[in-house]
Amino acid sequence: MPRRNDTSVPDRGELSRAGRILRRSLAVSAVVAAALAGSAPAPAAETPRRPNIVIILGDDLGFADMGFFGGEIKTPSLDSLASGGVRFTNFYTHASCSPTRSMLLTGVDSHLNGLGNMDEWTAPNQMGVDGYEGVLNDRVVTLPQLLKDAGYHTYMVGKWHLGKAPHQIPAARGFERDFSLLDGAGSYWDRTNFTAASPLSVFTEDGRYLTKLPKDHYATKTYTDKLIGFIDANHGDGKPFFAYVAHQAPHDPYHLPKEWRSRHVGEYDEGWDVLRKERLKRQIELGIMPADTRLAERMWFLPDPALLAPASRAFLGKKMELYAGMVENLDFHVGRLIDHLKRIGEYENTVFIVFGDNGAEGTDLFQMIAGQPGSRDFLFAAMKWSQTHPNAWGDPGSYVAYGPMWAQASMTPFSQYKGWLAEGGIRNALIVRGPVVKRPEGSINHGLMHVADVMPTLLEIAGTSYPKTRDGHETPPLIGKSWGPVLAGEAESPRTVQDVLAWELFGNRAVRRGNWKLRWEFKPFGKGEWELFDLAADPAERKDLAAEHPDKLSEMVALWDDYARTNHVVLPSRTPFETMEKQLPQRVPDDPGFPPLNQKKQFVPPEDEQAEPKK
Repeated sequence: MPRRNDTSVPDRGELSRAGRILRRSLAVSAVVAAALAGSAPAPAAETPRRPNIVIILGDDLGFADMGFFGGEIKTPSLDSLASGGVRFTNFYTHASCSPTRSMLLTGVDSHLNGLGNMDEWTAPNQMGVDGYEGVLNDRVVTLPQLLKDAGYHTYMVGKWHLGKAPHQIPAARGFERDFSLLDGAGSYWDRTNFTAASPLSVFTEDGRYLTKLPKDHYATKTYTDKLIGFIDANHGDGKPFFAYVAHQAPHDPYHLPKEWRSRHVGEYDEGWDVLRKERLKRQIELGIMPADTRLAERMWFLPDPALLAPASRAFLGKKMELYAGMVENLDFHVGRLIDHLKRIGEYENTVFIVFGDNGAEGTDLFQMIAGQPGSRDFLFAAMKWSQTHPNAWGDPGSYVAYGPMWAQASMTPFSQYKGWLAEGGIRNALIVRGPVVKRPEGSINHGLMHVADVMPTLLEIAGTSYPKTRDGHETPPLIGKSWGPVLAGEAESPRTVQDVLAWELFGNRAVRRGNWKLRWEFKPFGKGEWELFDLAADPAERKDLAAEHPDKLSEMVALWDDYARTNHVVLPSRTPFETMEKQLPQRVPDDPGFPPLNQKKQFVPPEDEQAEPKK
């Protein structure tokens, strides 16, 4: 099996030829039919029907959660897309939700499109700076705008998180129909939001702000219902559609109907270490990861689950049970959409793109929002999120998240999770299925992919292009590369070993070129200095090679400096991590079996050498 990072790429001429093959493949049968007609009067050639496009985005969905990526969670609908399409194992997003979504919808680096930082964490020195608006700025053109201009219906359901003002909402950025949560998260049952300053989540439908939610609202179900209605309303008019299905699930809080809460009772009581080992074993068997892959170290501040009391393991295991139920419920509603497209005859002519928006969530978001006892938001949380008994988990008013131990399991075999620039924060499972895919069904590809690639790929599929200007001003450059040659089976990666990917968020930063990755993270997750990793040999980022390869380190730092200059990166003066080093215990290595004291069993002497005390 080839290594994950093999990047055997044809030359420019071959790439161009592959792109033409992809664009013209749907027209071949019409041309042949016309030729066979001979001298008989030929009817006008029918324009080939362009495919529909559906992007299914899981919010905080982990790399190893889906069945076809090693998960034990039952995801038959998503697995069916994988079995009929291609899985990609070297696909990158950003480390958090709104920066990823901004690049997905524009193809432009987040520091240029307005999401150089999340709106919730804009640092004092970033305020008022171009590229740090905290919303999708007006200098970029969006994917739905261009697809709409190209003759597509454009639909969105789910989480937006890219602006709330009338000129920033989905309807103003190219979506013909929408039912959208404008906030970054919230209740799945109602409009309850997180803070006293913003107690109600904001929703729009078809460009109007909603005063209430539909009767019997449950987020994942409502989004699916609405999308099916949008599709049906225009079905049969001859136009293809683009659907952006940006689910809340499985983002916390873990809200779900009662019948979905008890599907994994007791299955996670053995703990996160066992789960990570089982998932990696399946990943190796499936071909997702090479046979010599090692797990990342367990985060040093997490306990060895084998040392916990059974009741504690069961309590923490119940959180993972709820998360698994969230993923399975998401899969169920994806299945409803698939079944509907089959019934109306659109399934085979639909391109599906499925992935998670960043690493799994390991931070206690609720604690971060509620703050200290006696504060305004702590009181709000006590009133609005008061259902804390485990029997009420999943109900309105409950707030459950599964914590860093399970987040690391969701990101098996990688290190760290959402918010950080280790592989566990930015590497995601990707599935692509549809008529443009000419690779073997169920195959796996290890080429280097990026979320910004979605824009040029879908513009190519739609037969349109990215404009140099829009509304009288120049558009920022696209940073992505079309997957056309890869999907057509003409290339293994859209990138050569010389191409560069780079990230910065919250002051953490990273660069990847070929198999080499440079990383700088705040202590204690990082060293507060540059670290260097060979991802081909060490995808779990266990061994820092900076001291061993000073020339490579200097080369990669120069690439970072060039990226920062080109994209006007402003490193933040304040970050979410500024007190973390003092809050967490000192970082120590995770050596199996140390200290031996924890594993020593009761000594039992030989039975024939035992005696009662003498009188």
